[in-house]
Amino acid sequence: MADDFTLPDLGEGIEEAEVIGVLVHVGDVVEADQPLIEVETEKANLDVPSPHAGVVEAVLVAVGEVIRVGQPIVSITAANGASAVSAAPVAKAPSPASSDGSGAPPPAPAAPTPIAAAPPAPAPLPAAPPPYVASPALQPEGRSVAASPAVRLFAREIGVRIGDVTASGPGGRISQEDVKAHARALLSALYASSSTAAPAGPVAAPPAPMAPTPAPSSEAGAPPPAGLPDLAQFGEIERERMSPTRRATARNLAQSWAQSPHITLQQKADVTALDALRRDRRDRVAKAGGSLTMLPILMQVVARALAEFPRLNASIDMATQEIVYRRYIHVGMATDTERGLVVPVVRDADQKSLTELAVEIRALAERARDRKLSIDDMRGGTFTISNLGGMGTGFFTAILHPPQVGIL
Repeated sequence: MADDFTLPDLGEGIEEAEVIGVLVHVGDVVEADQPLIEVETEKANLDVPSPHAGVVEAVLVAVGEVIRVGQPIVSITAANGASAVSAAPVAKAPSPASSDGSGAPPPAPAAPTPIAAAPPAPAPLPAAPPPYVASPALQPEGRSVAASPAVRLFAREIGVRIGDVTASGPGGRISQEDVKAHARALLSALYASSSTAAPAGPVAAPPAPMAPTPAPSSEAGAPPPAGLPDLAQFGEIERERMSPTRRATARNLAQSWAQSPHITLQQKADVTALDALRRDRRDRVAKAGGSLTMLPILMQVVARALAEFPRLNASIDMATQEIVYRRYIHVGMATDTERGLVVPVVRDADQKSLTELAVEIRALAERARDRKLSIDDMRGGTFTISNLGGMGTGFFTAILHPPQVGIL
């Protein structure tokens, strides 16, 4: 019996990916953990491995297609003839396949029939939380919940506590649609309590907003962008599809510019003695496999400054009205690649020598340009260094890389 294997959870905040390579064909015999497809996310390129050995019965995606977590990608018959796709069983709805812990592959998503014509989800009753298939229990405030920063931001902006939202995504992940559904349910309950009419009346909101792919601008919590005029009327044009990396860069930087106060300080410094030190040590560092440019030196300076001034290594959590002090110092470095700007992170930069920093920076830059960075290579940064000096550029104003609070 063939099983449809779905795109698994790819990491915090990653809900879709673009297929850049299909590595198997119908009839191929595959081993467990053998790569099936290659995808590009907003952070890295990843191989999606087979959950078990078997024979490929169908390939359900194509190169260039944008697919979402939980979407079927291949159909595989297990080698022993049994159904073995335990990693991500396919459900008819985008909610988790088994939320009651029974382990049975339920037809439950198709079962609720309170209202007839709603496409994937029934219309919500006034007292019910969201109209999606419910997960086991509401997550209380203060508990860790699975939701991307953009979804958390959206929830804060519309006044919804993220811990009260019922998740419908894979692995209990909360999507923006879950937040919207929860907000609609709250409004329905409010209307019902303030009116003496029949309780089910006011909940006639059309299910159209439940579209699976929200617009990037709404994810960022910013007003929708204005569409371009017809530029072809003025001459020849060419259109090129943005890569996931460029889409993420555009969305995140627009969100940062709109919501974070940017204060720029520009100064000149005489680095003659510093450059002399760099020249004196560069051969020694080169023997260790590093390249002693100004970047490792600046990274060491930044790391020591962040240790001395911990408020600059902190973030504000407006949801809890708290300042979050990071007890670690991970410094990102903006790196230009063919697929766009990426920011790999040097972890515990304050605990590494100048030589160790130079070696790690060189290795990260090479992996970035060879498209071999992992998602973890670009997570957790507290501060970023962006260097345009190699282009002959003088002063410029950089855009913060959220949730970081500083960039040099």
